[in-house]
Amino acid sequence: MNFRDFVEELLASGDAVDIRRSVDPHLEVGAVTRRVYETRSPAPLFANLSAGEPGFRLLGAPAGMSRPEAEAYGRIAAHLDLSRDTKPRALLEKLIEAMHSEPLSPRVVEDGPCLENVVQGADVDLERFPVPLLHEQDGGRYFGTYGFHVVRTPDGEWTSWSVARTMLHGRNTLVGPAMPQQHIGMIHTMWRDRGLRTPWAMVLGAPPAALAAAGMPLPAHVSEDGYVGALTGDPVEVIRTDLTGLQVPANAEIVLEGWIDPHDTAPEGPMGEYHGYSFAHSKRQPVFHVEKIMHRNDPILPVCVAGLPPEENHTIWGTMISATSLDLLRSSGLPVTMAWCSYEAATCWIVVAIDVERLAASTMTERELADAVSEVFFGSHAGWLIPKVVLVADDIDITDINQVTWAMATRYHPGTGEYLYPEAPGIPMVPYLSEAEVRTGRGGKAVLSCLLPCQFEGRAPGTTASFHGSYPAQVRQQVLANWTSYGFSDSGSR
Repeated sequence: MNFRDFVEELLASGDAVDIRRSVDPHLEVGAVTRRVYETRSPAPLFANLSAGEPGFRLLGAPAGMSRPEAEAYGRIAAHLDLSRDTKPRALLEKLIEAMHSEPLSPRVVEDGPCLENVVQGADVDLERFPVPLLHEQDGGRYFGTYGFHVVRTPDGEWTSWSVARTMLHGRNTLVGPAMPQQHIGMIHTMWRDRGLRTPWAMVLGAPPAALAAAGMPLPAHVSEDGYVGALTGDPVEVIRTDLTGLQVPANAEIVLEGWIDPHDTAPEGPMGEYHGYSFAHSKRQPVFHVEKIMHRNDPILPVCVAGLPPEENHTIWGTMISATSLDLLRSSGLPVTMAWCSYEAATCWIVVAIDVERLAASTMTERELADAVSEVFFGSHAGWLIPKVVLVADDIDITDINQVTWAMATRYHPGTGEYLYPEAPGIPMVPYLSEAEVRTGRGGKAVLSCLLPCQFEGRAPGTTASFHGSYPAQVRQQVLANWTSYGFSDSGSR
């Protein structure tokens, strides 16, 4: 519930590095952070930057994957106050449990660390911060890559916390997407239709659990602040901002407050994207006017350098989508035991594990199962974000990309195992979509079945030839007990 504590714990555990040599926010920060993702190195805390005010810091890869393998999800688990050795299923079950718990409303307090420094009006200057240029091809410097927007409906009934990027546009303006299908876009439209500007705030260096919740595709009109309370067991402490009356976490590192212009737009991007590509064009997006800045002493601005997975778009966003999807599919009565957005798939597919015994009892055909999954999933907020569903039997550990690859290679039948849903709505950012699909917001959706005919009868295709499948328990235990005496280390290397 406190980003500063989160950073200190990463440093103490060795999963963050306090970098004291001078580093340039112009590309060098981005290059270091990309290298961190791709080597699973500790998160870089840049404490000596060649631009921005002295003392202002950046944290890269706040939810990157970690080493050793036993703690691969350590930074992600730390967002939810779970142990560093937590595995995916435990992450999802904690998130799902909170979805079915009573929301715990935030607690309004009069003061908090985010009020240690306050500037407003003519003194607002976003250039005080070491705003980085993250990729050489980017159309500008991105201030908000790991924070969330706060907006509220005109009737005050729904407050949305949602993750979306913002690019520096001027000393007191940002520009970024607010798509109509996103909650920020829905609420912005409500204000704009009334001819009014949208009261807005942005939180950076937020309580880690709050940032995770802001990236979760909860249903419209569900306020994330209450979900965070249910998730952590404690109400989020918030202050009520002076200009807009919005509530923001009191211990946030940085809070921006102002409004979204009802009409004005400006070019945004291009930017290296979560799907791993950067395209050479910008889009006109809404302009965010900053009238007030609040920040802690020596503030830390977290940075996600989007691109090849895994990075935060895949680890945090993908995990939150997985939890929502698993709950949705299980609740629908389908024979689903697990759902997982493979981080390596850049949030472009979700793998769904099927209980073959329940499948056989249902007497569904492959087509009927694919249609049922499509109807439930693609009609949801989570399904709008994910274009492909991969169905596998639950003998596969779908959190292990090697097993998923093996299942696709040996069980998917070309021409008969693929079901297309061209009318299903979807996010227009998927790289392979045609111009017509981007324009209409429909198409590019499929369900791929890696289920064999025998599995629809409840039978296994054969014995898996593996350490766990080919040897009796006594032999496996003997090998594990003697592993290091053979000359191997715990990681398997000699």
